[in-house]
Amino acid sequence: MNRVFVCSCFGVTEEQVKSHADAGACTPRQIASACKAGTDCGGCVRRIQALLGRGACPRRTLADQGAPALAELPEALPEAA
Repeated sequence: MNRVFVCSCFGVTEEQVKSHADAGACTPRQIASACKAGTDCGGCVRRIQALLGRGACPRRTLADQGAPALAELPEALPEAA
């Protein structure tokens, strides 16, 4: 198996970045939240941006349609105990 590493600092592969993107991560910041890639030296951020490209993003599509943010939905917030 030939692994192509995107982030040497955390050992994140190209396949892992693509997997997180398929799961809904649309930005380098969301990829960083999922696997830490891009949070140490930052040398891989441009490669992550290139992998994400300008493809369809479910979250971006919802935002473009004017869907409310999760924090704006009262049922999404935990009730006070």
